[in-house]
Amino acid sequence: MKTLMKTLLKPLSLALFIAATLPMQNACHQTSPSSNPPTQTAHTQTSPSSDTIPATGPSSHFCKAIGGPSVEAGNSLIQTSDGGYAIAGFTSSFSAGIDDVYVVKLDANGNLQWTKTIGGPESEIGNSLIQTSDGGYAIAGSISIGAGEKDVYVTKLDVNGNLQWTKTIGGPKGDEGYSLIQTSDGGYAIAGYTKSFGAGDWDVYVVKLDANGNLQWTKTIGGPETEWGNSLIQTSDGGYVIAGGTDSFGAGETDVYVVKLDANGNLQWTKTIGGENWEAGHSLIQTSDGGYAIAGGTISFGIRESDVYVVKLDAKGNLQWTKTIGGPGYEIGLSLIQTSDGGYAIAGYTGSFGAGGHDVYVVKLDANGNLQWTRTIGGPESEEGHSLIQTSDGGYAIAGTTISFGAGVLLDVYVVKLDKNGDACCAVSQTSQVGSGGTLGSPTPSIGSGGTLTTPPTPRTSSGGTLTKQCP
Repeated sequence: MKTLMKTLLKPLSLALFIAATLPMQNACHQTSPSSNPPTQTAHTQTSPSSDTIPATGPSSHFCKAIGGPSVEAGNSLIQTSDGGYAIAGFTSSFSAGIDDVYVVKLDANGNLQWTKTIGGPESEIGNSLIQTSDGGYAIAGSISIGAGEKDVYVTKLDVNGNLQWTKTIGGPKGDEGYSLIQTSDGGYAIAGYTKSFGAGDWDVYVVKLDANGNLQWTKTIGGPETEWGNSLIQTSDGGYVIAGGTDSFGAGETDVYVVKLDANGNLQWTKTIGGENWEAGHSLIQTSDGGYAIAGGTISFGIRESDVYVVKLDAKGNLQWTKTIGGPGYEIGLSLIQTSDGGYAIAGYTGSFGAGGHDVYVVKLDANGNLQWTRTIGGPESEEGHSLIQTSDGGYAIAGTTISFGAGVLLDVYVVKLDKNGDACCAVSQTSQVGSGGTLGSPTPSIGSGGTLTTPPTPRTSSGGTLTKQCP
């Protein structure tokens, strides 16, 4: 159970598991795949798209899929400075090798502007995307060619998606970046896991780069078993907080793990939150009161299988409250934001409610963690929500994966825009059950460092992808 749950909470792992195991067939609303071959030289794909909404202001809601004949996934979503959206993930349909990093740019109405693929002969995955201070983009994830079996992979693009530089960081085993931020000094910080360095099987891995992608420092944090970091923020004091999971410390098999570092990466405190079974944190924010909130999953306190788990800590990491939200099946929270009304919104997926095997699951809480509403979005197969933002119009946007809709028979990137009430043409209101639970611990982990920085051969860049409109 421990190994399975640790694997399932990683970005994209369940999506790939679903794609490999569920019976799949062409869904409705299909359009023909893009004619852009994956062997073309670098260029930008534009799409006037027959479903373009008249230019009367941004649409308050839409539901769209982007992809090709094989597998595409959206793992990270941002609203860009022009009011549009950008998504990072991976593509198999248009890759130079097994998978390539995939970046999709949409306008404010969800119409396709351009796509980019970045990669080489093996596998490159994009897990986290930011828009940088120069208007460009940076993506962190993994590459299967580097110092070891897998390295942290960082890619920098300009505002038009043209490649500026790539870096790999790692050692002789497997290392991966799950969360990327631009730091107050103009550089970058990445959190994930390392198998190459540290005290146990996996350790939390934190990498600090300067503005040009040069390595400044690395840190490993963990114990004799497995720890990983899924989400990283820079705090108001200039330090860092990471949330993820731990098998070495805590009350049960796996606990939510929260690590606080100072500005130089030195350990200040750690916290574990959980019960006798399994809990892990996937998304972390610093809240308006100076504390922290984490979303993830719980089995110890769920109704039957796993429930969405939300944990609120104060500024020193002391437990304030926990909430569980779900039904009789499997729910997980993968992305958390604090909303403009002081409350919280979480996106992930649900197996208890909805139209198919899994549906995108969106949960809205008030400032005290009380449930306000939930929504499911999906079709007859399976959909997941990997990344959630609140948009400039007060609504919400989610990126993830869809099997039910799109250009191919496997996975497409799925982008859903909800209005401020959580409504859209493809969203359904649900009634979920709420609970709470969790024991707080303060373990002392081992601290280390390690990692070789390399500049890999210039990857091939290309583009591709068909936009499919689900509704309206």
